[in-house]
Amino acid sequence: MRIAIIADTHLPRGRRELPSACLSRLAGADLIIHAGDFVALSVLAELESLGPPVLAVHGNVDCHELRQRLPARRIVEAGGVRFGLIHDAGPSAGRLERLRLCFPEARAVVFGHSHVPLHERDADFDIFNPGSPTDRRRQPAHTMGMAHLAAPGQLRLEHVVLD
Repeated sequence: MRIAIIADTHLPRGRRELPSACLSRLAGADLIIHAGDFVALSVLAELESLGPPVLAVHGNVDCHELRQRLPARRIVEAGGVRFGLIHDAGPSAGRLERLRLCFPEARAVVFGHSHVPLHERDADFDIFNPGSPTDRRRQPAHTMGMAHLAAPGQLRLEHVVLD
């Protein structure tokens, strides 16, 4: 099973759009996870039109309609793995342990907000921020994430550079 992971799309904004390399991975995935800050409901609709199911949370800049439709946090189960999903994971100090406590039933937690790609692991628990495919801020490249589930419960997370 392949899960495409994005966050912080911040669309629409000028001529900014999802890169073709991102769109092809999204369309080819078995599931799409978005960790918030779509901005407009039309972005969720665009992702849903690609085919794979979309599971998401709302972010701090999302419109009222998205805040009504999407939770602030949730558990996603896919391929025998439970993912916690939240937009803002708080300060970096103590983040891994804090997220482990917030999502005790999860094998991994996906979050966004900072636009900074991050993958930390401690024993059998991962935290993962895919970065942003559209708004890299001070990062060297636009990024997204992929989760690969080769067998039930086996998880491999990776960042994909889109530039």
